[in-house]
Amino acid sequence: MEYSLKLKILALAVVVFMILKFLMPGHYIQLKPYRSVCTRTFAEQLIVVVKDTKHLIISAYKDHRTHGDVRVISITKRADLGLLSCVMCCPQEGFIVTKAVVNMHSDHFGFPFVTTDLLCKTEASCDAISITTANTPNLSDIFTMPFIPIQNQKKVEHIFPYNFTVCISNLFGDYNNVLQFVQTIEVYKILGIQKVYIYNTSCGPDLEKVLHYYKEEGTLEIEPWPIDKFLNPSRGWNFNEHKGDLHYFGQLTTLNDCIYRNMYKSKYVLLNDIDEIIVPYEHATLGLLMEDLQRQHPSVSVFLVENHIFPKTVFDSDDRFSLPQWKKVPGVNILEHIYREPDRKNIINPTKMIVNPRDIIQTSVHSVLKNYGDTLRVPFDVCRIVHVRVPLQNNLKKEQLIVDTKLWEYEKELLPNVNHVLQKSGIYT
Repeated sequence: MEYSLKLKILALAVVVFMILKFLMPGHYIQLKPYRSVCTRTFAEQLIVVVKDTKHLIISAYKDHRTHGDVRVISITKRADLGLLSCVMCCPQEGFIVTKAVVNMHSDHFGFPFVTTDLLCKTEASCDAISITTANTPNLSDIFTMPFIPIQNQKKVEHIFPYNFTVCISNLFGDYNNVLQFVQTIEVYKILGIQKVYIYNTSCGPDLEKVLHYYKEEGTLEIEPWPIDKFLNPSRGWNFNEHKGDLHYFGQLTTLNDCIYRNMYKSKYVLLNDIDEIIVPYEHATLGLLMEDLQRQHPSVSVFLVENHIFPKTVFDSDDRFSLPQWKKVPGVNILEHIYREPDRKNIINPTKMIVNPRDIIQTSVHSVLKNYGDTLRVPFDVCRIVHVRVPLQNNLKKEQLIVDTKLWEYEKELLPNVNHVLQKSGIYT
């Protein structure tokens, strides 16, 4: 029998099996294990469009907490969902097709598109996946689908390559705040951070040089994030005010992807913006901080850290760190801004997080949406976020602000390290 005839018979059998299996809830559809059938083409970029929809798939991870199901992190249009199916390539079983369970994240801030988990049931060892709107995709369609790899194939229990990883959500709008970025990374390295992840839509030419340096050094992982090629992303967080398709250039999607990407790579993951530093105030390093907190609170997997504003419009009167070599570097010199805004009456400070990624199911920006374990709001005198930015309380005079020189404690290591990076990355000429 010729190969083409075998393929036609196989395709007919596939259709029959699919119809029967979809009538049996809780079961998946499995094609016959023809090794030649399980041939797939991997997508060339992080963002992939689901054919005949506006939905986007980003990444896929084996979730060992739910019996090895595959979790596909995606962006879906809330008003136009429809049925979605998972097509998985499994080296031993061939293609497996299952009905996707759609789990939209509860935080979308009114935008038409929302971060979504597509859960795909499987009992096989599959290594790649694609998403389709077809109940019973035929083989010719499957062969043309863009597949993405299924990551986190192996579960790691206790020993991880890194202790601390920072997930910085999105770079966009030709961001070029070089000095503050370098100072932030170097403070974090002093505190014990080993890896930083950034999702880059666009940045300025000077910051591009710095990103390249940190990538070559091994500190930084850069994920290209061309979300503006697929949607009209918003520059803000509120749909009624900022409009657009998706919250803040897809910030929620990138944060969730970063957690799963580092689930078995890092003991802890920090979630914060590019102009924020989570700083321990009673401990010399983040390692000592977390050792103490986990000893006191062994069931906690989410540690909320308060955000505190240091207005970039208010400067240290002594010009202690107004260094001449930094004046020509684009960006904010955070060491010049030691005045912190006091708490606002009847307003709870927003938070960012340190999390155990293996206990996180879904996250938002300031808190997790679903997780295993407990949550602790860390006292602000133990640990707080140093956030140098435009003032939040514009009416306050300098005398009403609080002097906070915590970052000055890192002067001895910080200054030469910052100068080294600026020189090696080509910022100093």
